Amino acid sequence: MIGKFEHVSLSLLVLSAVTSAFAPSFSYNSHHQEISVTNMFPSKASVSSSSMAKQSSALHSKSDFNTKFMWNSGGAYGKGDFKFYNNFQDWMSPFPDEDRELYPELFQLPKGVYEIVLPKPLGIVFEEVELGRGVYVCDLVEGGVAERQGFIEKDDVLIGITAIKIVGAKYERRLIPAKDLSFDTIVSAIGSNESKWGCDNVVLQFARPSLVEDEEEIQAHLAFFNPPGDNPWRTS
Repeated sequence: MIGKFEHVSLSLLVLSAVTSAFAPSFSYNSHHQEISVTNMFPSKASVSSSSMAKQSSALHSKSDFNTKFMWNSGGAYGKGDFKFYNNFQDWMSPFPDEDRELYPELFQLPKGVYEIVLPKPLGIVFEEVELGRGVYVCDLVEGGVAERQGFIEKDDVLIGITAIKIVGAKYERRLIPAKDLSFDTIVSAIGSNESKWGCDNVVLQFARPSLVEDEEEIQAHLAFFNPPGDNPWRTS
């Protein structure tokens, strides 16, 4: 049974062996790396009724948008523009300007969501949202990376995390939806971001409950990162 890991630093938990679909070996990297944050939250005063209507149509745009070309399988695995996730803006950069004009909602994070890039150990204490499903920030380790960075807050919910998956002799790093993942799977995903795979950081996306305006918009955002069919990266 997976219990609540209150008072236990996730940066320590990533050292334990957890069996999962992600790269199985973990490393402990305390080297200082640059920290970045994407999508500082807009003020509520900037939200108009017209923008809310646009968000509603964005849900259909994002769910209907063809993303099959983003997902590699077979001999194409580990190749192309979508083989390594660095950050949201970089990931979306291969899309043509025409798509940006037709589907502007696709190229911004949902309101109340932010992305942060941190080196390990993260210095975040996670606790389960419910047994076996999802985690939120229970606390920040005093003096740790997350506390020093100063943006992550208690009760922020983890919705996305980068992970390495190896298929044969090839690998990819992707952002995977995390809202429905178990605690152990999330620990494993974090630990898979190793320097031997070209990773000197972990990319995390959080939702801040007090600022989230549309849960369906977040679900559509996560669906955008969940591959179709039997792709090796499918999480649900």
